[in-house]
Amino acid sequence: MPSTSKLVKKEAYDAKLCDAMDTYERAFLVHADNVGSKQFMDIRAAIRDHSKIMMGKNTMMRRSIRLYCERTGNDQWLQLLDHMVGNVGLIFTKGDLNEVRQLIDDFKVGAPARVGLVAPNDVTIPAGNTGMDPSQTSFFQVLNIPTKINKGSVEITADVHLIKTGDKVGASEATLLAKLGIKPFSYGLVIQQVFDNGSLYDPKVLDLTDDNLGAYIIAGLRNVAAACLALNYPTIASAPHSLINGYKNVLAVAVETDYSFPLAEKVKAYLADPSAFASTDAPAAGSGDAPAAAAAAAPEEEEEEDEDMGFSLFD
Repeated sequence: MPSTSKLVKKEAYDAKLCDAMDTYERAFLVHADNVGSKQFMDIRAAIRDHSKIMMGKNTMMRRSIRLYCERTGNDQWLQLLDHMVGNVGLIFTKGDLNEVRQLIDDFKVGAPARVGLVAPNDVTIPAGNTGMDPSQTSFFQVLNIPTKINKGSVEITADVHLIKTGDKVGASEATLLAKLGIKPFSYGLVIQQVFDNGSLYDPKVLDLTDDNLGAYIIAGLRNVAAACLALNYPTIASAPHSLINGYKNVLAVAVETDYSFPLAEKVKAYLADPSAFASTDAPAAGSGDAPAAAAAAAPEEEEEEDEDMGFSLFD
């Protein structure tokens, strides 16, 4: 059975976490591997005005959240339980999510490659002079890195993909990177999930802009319109296209027959005498550039008519 002091600490932690869930409606679920105490202190100071960091044992955090939801009936926070795996914590915030995320990312620090560490990103050694003397070529030979001796020092002749994401760093890789003075990794709080007023989503959603959303909406409308046209099922998205297609069919019939209507008169007049619609800015007759100018103008005029799709006839 835990001691009295531990029970007091657990009760205080539970009260603090429950108070945070009562006070805040948004939070980040963050991963905190390889984050030092100095980093934590700096991050806390930077976001103190609008945010609060809560770290603790996963079992304790899950228990507090579960009991809080049972007691209050607010089960929105239960979504976090399945994602509380590993060294994770919560950052409750009232600030702008993108701004808080940027503040957190600003405190990432570089770190050397240590033996046995799982690489969080790819590591590539660039080609160039290493400044190492020729006696150090054994490190490069072990790792199959192409080198040559140039002006008394070892030079790497081509970029080398040394470590892949998810690989464990070996002793040779760690030693070589240390000798080259390369710190390939950076560590900080990594946001894994975003909780926002009952919704839980990936932090990549925060990268979406109004332009991205507009592009997705337009693409969706195009897909709906295409499907409705193929199925002959009229909707608001497909109606403009159906009307234009119908107008084109009626215009085609009018052009091939004696039947006419006001909007078809301009097309018939153009087909009867295209020269009447020639541009007044065309070069004078006899000019040496006239044929070339006419040839260049014709495709442009046809392209404008294709893009217009007959809408100008309504003017």
